[in-house]
Amino acid sequence: MRKNTFKTILFSALALTVLTTACSSNSSKDPEATANGSGKSSANLKPVNLVMAYPTVTEQKDLELVQNALSKITKEKINATVKLVPIGFGAYSQQKTLMLSSSEQVDLMISGLGTHNQDVAKGLYVELDSILEKTGKGIKDAFDKTIGSDYLNAVKVNNKIYGIPIIKNVAQDYTIAMRKDLVEKYKIDTSKIKTLDDLDPIFKVIKENEPNVTPIAKSGSSILTVLNGINGELLGDGAGLSTKDAGLKVVNWFETEENAYLLNTVRRWYQAGYIDKDSATSTETGFNLMKAGKVFSYPNLVDPWFTSDSSTGKETVLVHLKAAPVATSSLNSFMWSITKNTVDEERAMKLLELMYTDKDVVNLLDYGIEGKHYVKVSDNIIDFPEGVDASNSTYFPAQVWMFGNSFLSYLRKGDAPDMWKNAAEISNKAVKSRILGFSFDVEPVRTEVAAVSNVLSQFQVALETGMIDPASKLPEMNKQLKAAGIEKINAEKQKQLDAWAANKK
Repeated sequence: MRKNTFKTILFSALALTVLTTACSSNSSKDPEATANGSGKSSANLKPVNLVMAYPTVTEQKDLELVQNALSKITKEKINATVKLVPIGFGAYSQQKTLMLSSSEQVDLMISGLGTHNQDVAKGLYVELDSILEKTGKGIKDAFDKTIGSDYLNAVKVNNKIYGIPIIKNVAQDYTIAMRKDLVEKYKIDTSKIKTLDDLDPIFKVIKENEPNVTPIAKSGSSILTVLNGINGELLGDGAGLSTKDAGLKVVNWFETEENAYLLNTVRRWYQAGYIDKDSATSTETGFNLMKAGKVFSYPNLVDPWFTSDSSTGKETVLVHLKAAPVATSSLNSFMWSITKNTVDEERAMKLLELMYTDKDVVNLLDYGIEGKHYVKVSDNIIDFPEGVDASNSTYFPAQVWMFGNSFLSYLRKGDAPDMWKNAAEISNKAVKSRILGFSFDVEPVRTEVAAVSNVLSQFQVALETGMIDPASKLPEMNKQLKAAGIEKINAEKQKQLDAWAANKK
């Protein structure tokens, strides 16, 4: 699942050269990578077991084999073993909260997911600035050599770093992934698809002729998890910036024309039977349903140069609707954080550094064990072993975008050999958000944010999957949002945003 929801700019011409060099030579055998920036041998460190939690799309049968192989590497390099704790995307946010509200050990965890500032305000993550300088310099070097340190600094909260963004292509497009076999079967001309409205007649064909195939499934928690940003910029807590306003006026996103259009669209699709009736409550995502052959399409954020994808085991055609601006929210949606429940901050940082500097570690998490889960086609290109594909592999998370520095990942057979070079070039041309680097301090309105979150949890997913009618339920939700304090939140966001903009001048 190429769900790289993250973007921003700043690859210079020099970075193209450095990027290629870094991707080809920054292996675990590199003396600098082996030293890991600490200058200490692993023999001088007490043994520790580190727990690493992250969301996953599908269960991996050989997880324990990969975990053991990873621990063999980390034992040698930092005298630590690793326990991998993958959690289904649908349950991840809830499980994250439960784990961190208890004393359960979690050392490294995927953070963000729209609640990063709130989680920081709750004290769930360790402040990383000093430990980055002391123990994690390799991470800062990796950013400098690839996408630039601006992206690391763009996720600060109160001018402090609490999460490390994933190094990957930062330019993304809003797309719809469609099953190639059905596109060809019904002679669908995807070049004519320019807006969401252009999808209705296509979904109608699928609905009438493929009774066991749902026309469109959700990504994340709803149909609009990805597509919400196509007509505006969301600021969290129900706030947003309208594309119709060139300024920086904070508005209630759920009172905008842009949001009304999106909600009315998915409601129309739901009533026509293009969306599963249980989509709002199901934990199944479009990726899984595509893999099972049960869905025709699902929305995604995808690298601009991709026209097809086979990571689900089904060949898909990618219909590009619009370029997504590089925004703070796309950088901090998925990050790696050291949690308050860690047993060893320094060692957790050393493990994190390996994920940004060590090619063997990155590819083990990405693809598993060479010879069992993949075979080398050339030095930097891999393929499945004979008789294995995405549908039957015992380790294929299809989440290259998640594990630290994706530019250290092998290319899969069929990927463009110059994919990372393309990433640099396109990222240079990417459209930046008007407020890239702005981070909202939730503390002054923490109570209101919690109350608004409770209201959104009652309505938003149901609205964004079309299950309930926006004509009647949206006014009800907005009434409750106002009672919960959304206007106070937006006033505070406006105040902070204005101050941030003034300091940028």
